[in-house]
Amino acid sequence: MPSGRVPLALLHERVNAWYATEGRAHLPWRHPDCPPWGVFLSEVMSQQTPLARVEPIWHEWMERWPTPAALAAAAPGEAVRAWGRLGYPRRALRLHEAATAMVERHDGQVPRTPEELLALPGVGAYTAAAVSCFAFGLPEVVVDTNVRRVLARTLEGKAFPNLTLNRAEARLAAESMPADRDTANTWNVAVMELGALVCVARGPRCDDCPVADLCAWNLDGRPAYDGPPRRGQAWHGTDRQVRGELLRRLRESTAPLPVQALEGSGDDPLQVMRCLDSLVADGLVEPLPRRRYRLPA
Repeated sequence: MPSGRVPLALLHERVNAWYATEGRAHLPWRHPDCPPWGVFLSEVMSQQTPLARVEPIWHEWMERWPTPAALAAAAPGEAVRAWGRLGYPRRALRLHEAATAMVERHDGQVPRTPEELLALPGVGAYTAAAVSCFAFGLPEVVVDTNVRRVLARTLEGKAFPNLTLNRAEARLAAESMPADRDTANTWNVAVMELGALVCVARGPRCDDCPVADLCAWNLDGRPAYDGPPRRGQAWHGTDRQVRGELLRRLRESTAPLPVQALEGSGDDPLQVMRCLDSLVADGLVEPLPRRRYRLPA
C-alpha cells in the first residue's frame, strides 16, 4: 500500500500542476492532434533512448510513413536504414512487423486496448499501457523506470526501486493512481516527466521538486542506496558497438557490401564476424552470394 505519510490526493495535485507549467508539451507526440500511430512510434523509439535523439527520427518516420500501412508497404531494410543511430535496431524490425499486423488484423489502425496491443510483435506491457493511455485516453497503469524511481522515493523512502519491476512495485503503482480518469491520464505522463527531468537517477534536483516536502526519501535525509550494485552499460569494444558500426556501414551504402568492407567494424576480426552472424540471425542483415551483405529487402 502507498505510505500513509504521503497524502496521495495532494501528491497528484502537485505533480499534475507542475507538469502543466514545466512539462515538455512541445513534444509532437504529446500534441492533442497527434494520431495514435505517432504515439505508438514515440513509445517504441523512446525505450532506453533520450527524447532529444528520438524527436528528429520521429519526424522523419512520420513524414515518410504517416500510417501503419505506409510502413508495412516498405521493405524491412528501409525501416532499419531510417532507424539511424537510435540504438537497439531490432525495434525497427518490430515496428515494421507491428505495422504489418495492424494492416492485417486492424484495418490499418492502431488498436486501442492493452490486450490487442500486447498481441502485436515486439509490444510489451509498458508500451501497451502507454499507447492505450496516451493515444486513446484509457487510464491504464503506465510504469517505466522514471515512474518507479519517483514512487520509490516519494512513497517508500528508497533512493532507487528494485533492479527489475516486481509485483509489489506494480501494485504500488496501481494503488497510487488517481480515481478520476482525466486526473489519472495526466498523472501517468506527469509523474514520468518528473522522473525524467527532476527526480533523476544521478543528482536529483530536489530543490526544484514540487513534492519535496512530501517525499519520504527527502524527509528521511535522502538515505543512500543499499541494494545490489547498479552498473551502467559499457559501450566501447562491446558487441553492441561493433553491431552498430556494421549497421552504419550497411545503412550508408546503396548497394550490398562485400565482407571485406565490413571487416574493419571492430578491432577483433573474430568479434566482427560473430556480430555479423548475430545480425543475420536477428533478421537485421541479409546475406547474399559471394559473401555480400545488405539490409533486409
